[in-house]
Amino acid sequence: MDTMEARKTWRTLEPLHGMVYFAPEADSAFAAIGLEGQRMGYFASRSAAMGAVPAEVVVATFFNFCPSLVHAVIPAAWAAADPASILEARLSAVDGALTRVLGDGALGGSEMAEAAQLARRAAEAACGHPEGRPLFAGHASLAWPDEPHLVLWHAQTLLREFRGDGHVGALMLEGLSGIEALVVHGATGEVPPSVLQASRGWSDGEWADAVEGLRSRGLIGPGDTPPLTDAGREHRQWVEDRTDQRAVVAYEPLGEDGCQRLRSLGRAFSRAVVDSGVLAMDRLGRV
Repeated sequence: MDTMEARKTWRTLEPLHGMVYFAPEADSAFAAIGLEGQRMGYFASRSAAMGAVPAEVVVATFFNFCPSLVHAVIPAAWAAADPASILEARLSAVDGALTRVLGDGALGGSEMAEAAQLARRAAEAACGHPEGRPLFAGHASLAWPDEPHLVLWHAQTLLREFRGDGHVGALMLEGLSGIEALVVHGATGEVPPSVLQASRGWSDGEWADAVEGLRSRGLIGPGDTPPLTDAGREHRQWVEDRTDQRAVVAYEPLGEDGCQRLRSLGRAFSRAVVDSGVLAMDRLGRV
């Protein structure tokens, strides 16, 4: 199977997963159970599948956030609400957000049901390969919801974390720290470096040190917003290729035709999320 099928399928449906970190329904649900602020809601809700883990586990599995950002809210979050309550609030928020964005018609339609079934097949295939993927494994331990739109969201969450853990592994093999991985990402031009730095809580001094370290290795060029060098582009491509290769096992049961069908079904749902504005660039600094 072409590894690009895994990348394209994940990317097409990713807005369905990612919207939970920005939706107002999530802010309200987390505040209602005592989580204070958007960052506490983010770190607690994403890590709760692993249980009430210490901050060090969140730092390790989330990889590219400044440790002080995590320590500011973990383990305080577990004193405010237990992981089971946080996960319940998160799923309720997803239900509310998708209902608002997609509408009852889409949620109850045959296309949603088919997309959920295809995505679940891929996610369940991923569940057979949890080795070395701790954040994914935590989510894989959760019970499946019943409603098709929540099945689709949970499946995409599993596939996202499965891919993400594999991506972290590839970055580590290339000898990159979390902040260095962000600098490289910013150098691609895909996301402004300032957004990546602010959203992950790194200081100007820490960012400058990471830039200088990568420049000394020949991975980025000169300037205030340094681009990737040829060596940097080669490095970046190696990481992306290995990430794709490690993710494809989840999608193999669908085959290329099944992946294309899932993308065809999911594209309209993802487009509705994007068009709603919940993923607008000015929100990306929140988490």
